[in-house]
Amino acid sequence: MTIQISDATLLDLHRRMVRIRIFEEAAGKLMEDGKIPGALHLYVGQEAVAAGVMVHLDNADWITSTHRGHGHLIAKGGAFDRMFAELFGRATGYCKGKGGSMHISNMELGMLGANGIVGGGPPIAVGAAFSNKFRKTRNVACTFFGDGASNEGAFHEAANMAGLYRLPIVFVCENNGYGEYTAQANHQAIVDIADRAAGYGMPGVIVDGMDAIAVYEAAGAAIERARRGEGPTLLECKTYRYYDHVGVRGMGLKYRTDEEVAYWRGRDPIRLLESRLAEQGILSAEAAAAVHAEVTYDVQAGIAFAESSPSPDPSALLEDVYA
Repeated sequence: MTIQISDATLLDLHRRMVRIRIFEEAAGKLMEDGKIPGALHLYVGQEAVAAGVMVHLDNADWITSTHRGHGHLIAKGGAFDRMFAELFGRATGYCKGKGGSMHISNMELGMLGANGIVGGGPPIAVGAAFSNKFRKTRNVACTFFGDGASNEGAFHEAANMAGLYRLPIVFVCENNGYGEYTAQANHQAIVDIADRAAGYGMPGVIVDGMDAIAVYEAAGAAIERARRGEGPTLLECKTYRYYDHVGVRGMGLKYRTDEEVAYWRGRDPIRLLESRLAEQGILSAEAAAAVHAEVTYDVQAGIAFAESSPSPDPSALLEDVYA
């Protein structure tokens, strides 16, 4: 059943996606130019998933992310200046320059962190969901992970506990078809990861992860189910990452055909939404271009802020470190 979505919500979805895309394109270029240290795992192509889920959440709802996590934080309300500062390793970053790309977090936004450990997020989100249930709030937790992470024991343990205690959590599998450089068919015997939900007593839902409206509808139903105390859902979003596992140019490994990449680029989630909104008279081509221009300006301002920010003082090395 198709639900009615307000024009304001549709425009919100669009802006969140554009913010992710332009940030990631800029960050990838900065990494390739050697201006950002370390490796960045770009979210380009998967924007509809983060936007479609996060529109339903507020700052009191928790999320856990992945090594490909910039899009999740941006869609949750992350600010460009503090995000770029974190990627640059500057003291003004969200984690004072100590988290970097793969461990960026912000508790005020309900972002419990990106995670360099594959499958590391679901157990953390289960803890957050248990806290929500224990405190009798209506808040939920959403944990993002990939097809590769769904093979990890941590995911299965988390899903088992969530089902057992009927926790208010949504497991969002961003199935982009590859675990690093390995196609899904070569690391799983199943086609639909959502099939695994039955083993843990929760619904398994498959959605087109390139369609922001479809994700919005499916995520909304799963999140409301969790808020009502009816337990977890496994939401599998079939999506695709345009760039290599790391960065833009990657490591030069040929593991995807040009035809495959072209097919998925032809289903670009931003263009699909813009076309749909244009047909409905909600967003003209000129208005869409204005959004892109505005976000581009904000991204450049964020980069300038990061470049002018100080590096952390060595004396602060062990501050905010817990182990």
